[in-house]
Amino acid sequence: MRLSVSKLIVLFSLSAFAFVGAQPRGLGVAPAFARAFSSPDAAFAAQNPDIMLPAQSEAKARELINSAIQALGGDAYLRVRDISRTGRLSQFGSNGALMGFVEVFDYTKLPDKRRREYSKRRNIIDVFNGDEGWSLDREGIEETSAFSLDAFQENLRRGMDNFFRFRFNKEDGIILRYGGSDLVDMKQVDWVEVSDREHRVIRIAIDRNTHLPIRAVNFQRDPDTRNPAQEVDYFSNYQPIQGVTTPFRVARDRAGRRVSETVYTSIQYNSGLDDSLFSRASLEQRWSQIGKKK
Repeated sequence: MRLSVSKLIVLFSLSAFAFVGAQPRGLGVAPAFARAFSSPDAAFAAQNPDIMLPAQSEAKARELINSAIQALGGDAYLRVRDISRTGRLSQFGSNGALMGFVEVFDYTKLPDKRRREYSKRRNIIDVFNGDEGWSLDREGIEETSAFSLDAFQENLRRGMDNFFRFRFNKEDGIILRYGGSDLVDMKQVDWVEVSDREHRVIRIAIDRNTHLPIRAVNFQRDPDTRNPAQEVDYFSNYQPIQGVTTPFRVARDRAGRRVSETVYTSIQYNSGLDDSLFSRASLEQRWSQIGKKK
């Protein structure tokens, strides 16, 4: 199987959220719990995730998630059905060094369709449609590799937006936990931990002032070594678009090094993207237009 520019790009740009182990708990939980209600610092201690009862921790996490959804746009955010984005994707090498930039045209139809076109000519394209996928490059069209398909599908299962829109308050077996407060990117945040029946865990940092999510931490299998590696997604430069508070800069670190960063210049919601855009036939049509111009 050939390793095209398209395959290199998709390895850099596929989003996925994954396993994060539970944080170490403090010793002597019962005595600490008793002290919390007998000291002047009871209010502060009650927010300690290692002291809170499970029901309290879940209630706090649920409150934070609801506040994040409202900050993202509430009903307008939840009613998003398709997204059209243009921007610039920065590509990084295995050592974290910047390799270059490429224009990207990104189309998403929720919950499981995505199409990405690269370069001004838009002659490198990746399409995912549920459990199917295809790629177009200078050599023609081929089926998406099993590895890339698995990564895409796992991203759907682990994605923060996917959880907020389609899983929160709708799926059985979801466990919510308050992960405590922290200082992230010079901002005071509260962490929320979400786990499902298949032991996936998403950790989300929610800005205490804006209530917007600014970071998500997970473990995902490294595409080069195939070993588990921590991934951190960063969301910044939020702007209001059609009632949805939208991050225009999205970056990812894997195993401590930067692997991708996209700065969007234009975003549109609910433009009515047709299902045919996410098909092999659409790539065949595009190939008929550009194939002879290689």
